[in-house]
Amino acid sequence: MTADLGTVTSVLRLGTRASLLARTQSQAVADALTSATGAPVELVPIVTEGDRSAAAITQLGGTGVFVAALREALLAGEVDLAVHSYKDLPTAPAPGLSLAAVPGREDPRDALVARDGLTLGELPAGSKVGTGAPRRVAQLRALGLGLEIVPIRGNVDTRLGRVLGPAADLDAVVLARAGLSRLGRLDVITETLDPLQVLPAPAQGALAVECRTSDSRTRELVGRLEDPLVRACVVAERTTLATLEAGCSAPVAAYAEVAEGEHGPELFLRASVTAIDGTDAVRGSATGPLAAAAALGRGLAAELLDRGAAALMAVAP
Repeated sequence: MTADLGTVTSVLRLGTRASLLARTQSQAVADALTSATGAPVELVPIVTEGDRSAAAITQLGGTGVFVAALREALLAGEVDLAVHSYKDLPTAPAPGLSLAAVPGREDPRDALVARDGLTLGELPAGSKVGTGAPRRVAQLRALGLGLEIVPIRGNVDTRLGRVLGPAADLDAVVLARAGLSRLGRLDVITETLDPLQVLPAPAQGALAVECRTSDSRTRELVGRLEDPLVRACVVAERTTLATLEAGCSAPVAAYAEVAEGEHGPELFLRASVTAIDGTDAVRGSATGPLAAAAALGRGLAAELLDRGAAALMAVAP
C-alpha cells in the first residue's frame, strides 16, 4: 500500500561522499527527487575510509570502504538517504537498509584518455597506462598490446592530470565514461572502449539510492526515481558477480543490455573473468526475460565457474 505522504515539506538529508564526482551525482539525484516529489533535499558530505587512504583498493579490503560510513550515517539517523556509485556496493545486503531506487544509467563503457589524441591501438608498445581496477588491468594485459599498466588512485582530476597536466607521467589512463559524463568532461576522451575489448564492471554507470528499511516515507519518495530496465540490467550483472563470490579485487566484468526479443524486451548479458596477468580468460553470454534477471546472472556465473573461472581469479599479478 502506498503511504499517504501529504504535502512534503520537511527536508530530506542526502548523505554523499565529498568528492566532486560523488557530490555531482548526488546533486543530480537530489534535483530529480525534488522535481518528482516536491521534497526539498540537502546534501550532507561524509568522509569514508576509502577517501582518507591513498592505499590501493585491494589493500583497503574492497570498494565497500567507500560505502561503510554512508551506511553507518543512515542507520544512525544522521541522514535519510544515501547515493552510491552502484558498482561500489558490496553484493551482500545491508541489514536495516533497502535499495529504494536505481535511477537512469549513464553509458557504462570504459573510456581512454591518452596523450596526443591517441586511441588504444595507436599507443606504442611500452606506453604507460594508468588504472586502479584489477578488471581493467587484466583485460588490458589480455589485449597483448605490450602496454605497461601502472596502478593509480585519486579523483578524476588527479587521474587526468597524470596524462594531461604539466607534470604528466603517463601516456594514458582508463576511466569510467559515466564519471566523465557526469562531470561534463567527455571532451577529454580519446576513445570510448568497445565492450568487445574491455567489458565494463558490473553496475558501472548506475547509481544506487539507499534508505532505512523502516523509513517508509522516504522509501516511497525515492522509489519514484526507479528505472525498472536499469534495475533488471544491474541485477543480472551483480548476481553474476555475487555467484562468482568475487569482489572488486577480482577481474570480473559483466554487462547487460535490454534488447527486443520475440516476446518483448529481454536481457542480453555478457560476462568474463580474466587472469590478472592477462594470460587467460573465460567469457560467456546469456539471454532471458527481464523478470529472470537474477537467474540469468546465476546461470552465466555457473557456466564460467564450470569453465575454470575460479582458478583464473586466483592467478597472482
